Amino acid sequence: MEKKVRFQSRWLPWLLIAPQMIVVLVFFFWPAGRAIYQSVLSQDAFGLSTEFVGMENFSRLVHDATYLESFETTAVFSILVAVIGLTLALLLAVMADRVVRVAGIYKTLLIWPYAVASVVAGVLWLFMFNSPMGIVAFALRAMGFKWNHMLDAGDAMALIVVAAVWKQISYNFLFFLAGLQSIPRSLIEAAAIDGASPWHRFRTIIFPLLSPTTFFLLVINVVYAFFDTFAIVDATTHGGPGKATSILVYRVYYDGFKAMDMGGSAAQSVILMVIVVTLTVIQFRFVERRVQY
Repeated sequence: MEKKVRFQSRWLPWLLIAPQMIVVLVFFFWPAGRAIYQSVLSQDAFGLSTEFVGMENFSRLVHDATYLESFETTAVFSILVAVIGLTLALLLAVMADRVVRVAGIYKTLLIWPYAVASVVAGVLWLFMFNSPMGIVAFALRAMGFKWNHMLDAGDAMALIVVAAVWKQISYNFLFFLAGLQSIPRSLIEAAAIDGASPWHRFRTIIFPLLSPTTFFLLVINVVYAFFDTFAIVDATTHGGPGKATSILVYRVYYDGFKAMDMGGSAAQSVILMVIVVTLTVIQFRFVERRVQY
């Protein structure tokens, strides 16, 4: 029988959720409302004059070829970050779950990258990939690969993907490891007794039971790739070479604070917000159907 909690005071439930509601209003609804308001205005570079222009900022973006290319760049970047990050994190979690000796040290080392700031992660990988002194660039050159992220668009994309995946992999690892440790050992042992191979046990038992965790991390990683990777792009490639790594969130910053187009930047932020909300709804509407709770 389901137990229901009843409050004697009708105001107590509202009082309990008030701190969280204040946080949401101040840090989400208020900035979102300001962005929508500013997206229909045109401001001069010094903010001295403001003019209502309606949908002109959005119309200008639709006809901007470089902005439309940013959609493709962001899509490729987010897919690579989500797929590679989740795959590597799951592999590391499976390995950590089987470690018996010095397991604490192994898990601690895998958690460390999450404590590093995004801009520090970007600078760290920039140093390692920076030719000719970077250790990774030196190893690639020794193997015959010509690495130059300042001129080659593919190399630049690889650099920001590696930095973004490395930064997020600890977060993914923690959730996958917790999910693995919550699976009853009796199920896996019964399958092993029946003669199922390790891969067959993982494919038919472990991974289906991890589907809620995988779905949650998929949503989180898509949001992360769209929003939280700005510092990595700014610290490594500055959106270059050309506009090859200028993802949508970086375009919002560049057009607003460097090109001083505040109205266009606000319009881009509104479009980015709509895209992320739409993707999240689609994931919950269609992808969640395959999740086994």
